[in-house]
Amino acid sequence: MGNHHAATGLFQQTAHSPSVFELTRRTGEQLVDFCIPCNPYFPTPAMFAEMAANLEHVLRFYPSDSATIAAELCRLLGLNPATLAMANGSTELITWMDHLWFRESVAVPIPTFGRWTDQPMETGKRVDMFPLREADRFALNVDEYVRFVRARRSRVAVLVNPNNPDGGYLPRREVLRFMDELADLDLVVVDESFIDFVDAERDPSVATEAAIRPNVVVLKSLGKNFGLHGIRFGYLVANPGLASTMRATLPKWNLNSLAEMVVFMLRDHGAEYRESLRLLARDRYNMGALVSQLPEFTVFPSQGNFLLVKLPVGLDGVELRDHLIGRHQVFIRECGNKLGMSSQFLRFVVRPSGDVGRLVEGIRDYGQPRRGDELARRRERSA
Repeated sequence: MGNHHAATGLFQQTAHSPSVFELTRRTGEQLVDFCIPCNPYFPTPAMFAEMAANLEHVLRFYPSDSATIAAELCRLLGLNPATLAMANGSTELITWMDHLWFRESVAVPIPTFGRWTDQPMETGKRVDMFPLREADRFALNVDEYVRFVRARRSRVAVLVNPNNPDGGYLPRREVLRFMDELADLDLVVVDESFIDFVDAERDPSVATEAAIRPNVVVLKSLGKNFGLHGIRFGYLVANPGLASTMRATLPKWNLNSLAEMVVFMLRDHGAEYRESLRLLARDRYNMGALVSQLPEFTVFPSQGNFLLVKLPVGLDGVELRDHLIGRHQVFIRECGNKLGMSSQFLRFVVRPSGDVGRLVEGIRDYGQPRRGDELARRRERSA
């Protein structure tokens, strides 16, 4: 089954999940990836073939500058180029937001994407962590969060919508109310990296509102939307003053030629992208229903392209993760190193039904003997 122990050792070396590349090198096997959030239906095979046909040309020559690529993206999205800054992944933007605008303190609900807490802590800022409660299914209450921000006197507030790792979604009207309530802060950040996967309402994004507000930034991730994490491209939307400050800070050629090629391909593939989102929403529903049938598994409601799952008592997330890699070549996200989580929580990326069947089979294979042991212990206690 490949070098199983060498692969699982990678998880002790980083707070983030190891890359598929590193795991594949260690195991010598191709993994079914339920860990890295992506879009399994986009780009289409025809688009990948087009990219492959142009690969030599793309790799040999410099890309256009970021302003040229961003202008094309704005044409596609109907945004004013003065309100957009494009970067080498959303993490680059988080880093520079911290350096430019996080002066004293930042409020962040947890659990959430780790860079929102780790980045400001690394630069000595105070991070005010607002715990989301499992009893509330990790739903964010805007009024409680605003009161927390006021009580802690946080100068920046972050909201990830849908949230990662649970996929919890705050309706657009609530996000706007949140922005209104905190209009006096240095900055309000709304991370919409997974917003395209929302089907609970039409037009869930608040990006157009951010463009006309004095202290709001909306973060987007094209890599997550398109399932192209390796290209590294994200962008923010803000008023022209904030956006121009970020553009002036970023390097002039901070985007690569692959990112440019994909952005310029999108004008001809909008229909395929919209269909990919429809298929993914279907798979999310079906996958949630199937995983919920596993005995005592809890599946939390999600509007992302992933599901947060809590294991029953007696099953260990680290052991299950290692079992799935070693025995079934399935890669999942165990959430024990996320603030506000434990090893009982797992995040499964939404994938087509054939892959989900393999995941469920692996979980049943792991859980069957352990569940038998747990039942035996219960009988002994009741005897």
